[in-house]
Amino acid sequence: MPWQEQSQMSLRREFVTFAQRGEIPIRRLCRQYGISPKTGYKWLARATADPTESLADRSRRPRTSPAQTGPAMEDQIGAVRDAHPTWGGRKIHYWLRSQRMASVPASSTITDILRRHGRIMPAGDAPHTWQRFERDAPNDLGPLDCRGHRPRGTARVHPLTLLDDHSRFLLGLWAQAEERGAGVQTQLTGCFQRYGLPWAILTDNGPPWGATGQGGITKLEAWLIRLGIAVHHGRAYHPQTQGKIERLHETIAAAGFAFPPLSDLATAQVAFEQFRQAYNQDRPHEALAYAVPADRDQPSPRLCPAPLPPIVYAPGDAVRKVRRQGAISFHNHSSFVGTGLVGLPVAVRPTTTDGVFAIRFCAQQIGLIDLHDPS
Repeated sequence: MPWQEQSQMSLRREFVTFAQRGEIPIRRLCRQYGISPKTGYKWLARATADPTESLADRSRRPRTSPAQTGPAMEDQIGAVRDAHPTWGGRKIHYWLRSQRMASVPASSTITDILRRHGRIMPAGDAPHTWQRFERDAPNDLGPLDCRGHRPRGTARVHPLTLLDDHSRFLLGLWAQAEERGAGVQTQLTGCFQRYGLPWAILTDNGPPWGATGQGGITKLEAWLIRLGIAVHHGRAYHPQTQGKIERLHETIAAAGFAFPPLSDLATAQVAFEQFRQAYNQDRPHEALAYAVPADRDQPSPRLCPAPLPPIVYAPGDAVRKVRRQGAISFHNHSSFVGTGLVGLPVAVRPTTTDGVFAIRFCAQQIGLIDLHDPS
């Protein structure tokens, strides 16, 4: 029989003992033990040359490795990993190349080095196959979200994030004390003044950008729409719509909160801004063919106006002011549009379907009125 793993050493010693006695021809003995003559003669030669030598398998590693990564490069790889604890072999490979370093090891070699030094865990399950979607140009769409509160000393911090869908440029990462529309609007105002206005914002359905439980336009949405920014909401219970920003939040969880304890909002904001700059300027992005987001982004040509532009509708529109309850009346039909629009004018405009009218706030349609519906 061939060598069995559990008794390999004893079988080798047994084979050598019988072979050294010379009572059985070597080739016949090899057949009995299920090994090749080459293997049999190898074990016999080793035992004859040094009876005290173990018959364990010898390392097949070559005595010299001219192409082996040198200690200096391994130290450099370790230093990059220390500075960016979430970067793997591929990101470190492309970052080293961007620094024009000579003889940068392959991504797989860097991964092996990190694993050998205990810097990353062995690979787990195979990754899922994702189909990526992105807008055609910078500023076409900006996913916006709060990551959810995290410990900040004895209190909490709510990281607010705004991303560019095309370039993955992290426009803002703000340490908020709470998830309220006024604070979000303040941060977005400064962001829009620096980078210009996106054409659209994508959010989930929760407050402060959505009105979960009651529907309608919120004050924050009304402000965005008046700036000429279309507001879109992801499908309920479908986080894949916000896939890019959800993935960003995982990176923030791994790196942004690896800083020393965030004792207050000011300390948290310093740490967040350091992360944002590294994310935009240094971190190679797999979805961008390992370019960095700053290489693909550009400011919007649409400047943030101050004050807000006036609300103007077409001459044929029926204009209604939103009442205190957030509703309007048209042809004896009451339609709720949102408490965020109270006191503001909306337009009722005919559609191509007889008896059906679109309710518009500035450039965005926010509802429909069907005069045939008695409810």
